[in-house]
Amino acid sequence: MTTRTAQDYRSITPMGLDRSILPWRLYQKAKKWGIWDPAALDFSQDKEDWKGFTDEEKGYILRLVSMFVAGEESVTLDLIPLADAMAKEGRTEEAMFLTAFLFEEAKHVEFFRTFLNEVVGVDQLHELEGNLGENYRRIFFEELPQAMNRLYTDPSPVAQIEASCTYQMCVEGVLAETGYHAFFSMLEKNKKLPGLLEGVGYTKRDESRHIAYGQYLIQRLISVDRSLWKVAQKRIEHLLPIAVGVVHEIFQGQEVGAFGARKEDFIQYATKQFQIRMDNLERALTRSVEEIYHQREEELGVY
Repeated sequence: MTTRTAQDYRSITPMGLDRSILPWRLYQKAKKWGIWDPAALDFSQDKEDWKGFTDEEKGYILRLVSMFVAGEESVTLDLIPLADAMAKEGRTEEAMFLTAFLFEEAKHVEFFRTFLNEVVGVDQLHELEGNLGENYRRIFFEELPQAMNRLYTDPSPVAQIEASCTYQMCVEGVLAETGYHAFFSMLEKNKKLPGLLEGVGYTKRDESRHIAYGQYLIQRLISVDRSLWKVAQKRIEHLLPIAVGVVHEIFQGQEVGAFGARKEDFIQYATKQFQIRMDNLERALTRSVEEIYHQREEELGVY
């Protein structure tokens, strides 16, 4: 049974809370920018736009939204082991940020599901599970829960890096970012589904903090043990082909899809996101732990 003493609670010790480090600053941003309400979004125009879409256009939007709503539910359920690991290490500022992180993931589930209920209609949702292809299922049904739940029994630096590479670097940093790019490139220029795009914009802003935390966590571990860079590199390189496979599944064999979307553009975007994450992580090889703690949010893509 886990027990604590008063000295374990940093908020009442002379040490207090460190308000200068990145996790605390991400927590402050979450309080400011993460308080948006999916129930307050206006989907009235989206309903009208949906009626005018072709079956092909509806199919593309449904595949993307299906992947997001199932993915957001998955990451909501799978985040808890990481929060537990940070709490057990006594990293109060990180645990505080991760509580906001979890709250935001839950809202993302609500947002995408609300769009499906209000705009698409419950009677059209019976085939949504069929939108989740083999590569998608491998990441969200196998790789992600396995890597995250491992932290309950093995919270080692290696396990933390593999979990964060799966969660924040691949799922959020490559797949979700590519999905946001798809939504905006297909819908914004056509001025369609403004309620969906508004919610996607809020979600993307939330996720920028989540991805930043993942990069920070991995960098912090690498700066202590440089050999862990190879662990991160190997894990991300293992996941990238599967992530690219998810992009192929969106297009279902087509090179150009609805709204003029080109598969190659999205594959290039996903690969670019992968390289950005790798470059950021590699910087930890030449930085101290203190430098990692105090790096600016902008370096990690927070907006």
